[in-house]
Amino acid sequence: MVEKYPRILVIDDELGIREGCRRVLAPLGYSVEVAENGAEGLRKVREWSPDLVLLDVMMPDITGIDLLDPIHAHDPDIVCIIITGYATVELAVQAVKRGAYDFISKPFSADTLILAVHQGLERRRLVLESKRMQALEAEAQELARAKEELERLDKMKSAFMLTVAHELRAPVAAIQGYLRLILDGYADPDKQREMLERSDQRASELLALIEDLLALARVKDAAPEEKRVPVPVGDVLKQVADLLQVEAAKKRIAFSVRAEANPTVLATRDHIRQLWTNLISNAIRYTPEGGSVSVSLAVRDGMVEGVVEDTGIGIAAEDLPRIFDEFYRTRTAKEMVSGGTGLGLPIVKRIVETYGGNISVESEVGKGSRFTFRLPLHAEPQPVATPDSARTEGEAQG
Repeated sequence: MVEKYPRILVIDDELGIREGCRRVLAPLGYSVEVAENGAEGLRKVREWSPDLVLLDVMMPDITGIDLLDPIHAHDPDIVCIIITGYATVELAVQAVKRGAYDFISKPFSADTLILAVHQGLERRRLVLESKRMQALEAEAQELARAKEELERLDKMKSAFMLTVAHELRAPVAAIQGYLRLILDGYADPDKQREMLERSDQRASELLALIEDLLALARVKDAAPEEKRVPVPVGDVLKQVADLLQVEAAKKRIAFSVRAEANPTVLATRDHIRQLWTNLISNAIRYTPEGGSVSVSLAVRDGMVEGVVEDTGIGIAAEDLPRIFDEFYRTRTAKEMVSGGTGLGLPIVKRIVETYGGNISVESEVGKGSRFTFRLPLHAEPQPVATPDSARTEGEAQG
């Protein structure tokens, strides 16, 4: 904004012009500085930041026209008025093209000077006011966007809390119901053990949900850069596969693992373990007895690529857009497996995106699913021995 006492700088090699402008303008309340050459004038522009510059065209060291660019480089809204005794139409056009606001010829009267200065300062006031209004409008729009985002996040948080409360309430209510029947003496002694077993099962489901909620919270609190280390993805896959092949064997599922290399990603080992565990355990859980689950690891186009493919129940096309939503489970998944938190795939997606990767899925109902994730490669992989698929499948089939 233009100050209450606007600053005016007069750059002219004629002492009479400099002092004459000062005598006319200072009594009007303007703060006036003078400079006798271009170098001194430019220094005062940078140190003093005037609102308006009265600029002589012909000076010993530089022309006023050539001073316009460095003046406006310091402040593009400084108003520059050219004063010269060699007024021509060509000079006026050149000055305006270079950014001069006005052009007055020597000799000029006090009234001419005052009018030009008043108009120049009014222009600066309007330009600065316009910029201030634009900034306020942009700030208001940004605040509105931030408000909308906060409202959206608040709605998501409320919906999440309601869903969590609902998911927690069901197993707790079931356990409490069984226990009250036993404690109040309404349960047949022959059925008490069955009730306790059901309570234990629901307690296990409740514990699994709590563990997944904690895992999701940890994943959302992404690991800071200093906590990320090179993690050999193949080594983690082998450890997870060794544990889960027992589950596959119980269902007589052919379970194979193929690793072309042992690449590393910059992450936390726990996240990579969760990534493999959730994808492979889901594949085994939703594949009927006698089916197959295959896992592969490779490097493609500078990315670590992991694939988990099964011959399970598959996912309907209308369900695919929602499978990574928290707590979402398809109807066929609920029919096949009563337990389940609906948090496994959201955890997987959050892990992959945390480390700059992506995940995709191809699926057909009744034929199976294929999940593919890609993560940025941290270092060139070292060759590893390919696991013995035939032996692994034989063990899985029991």
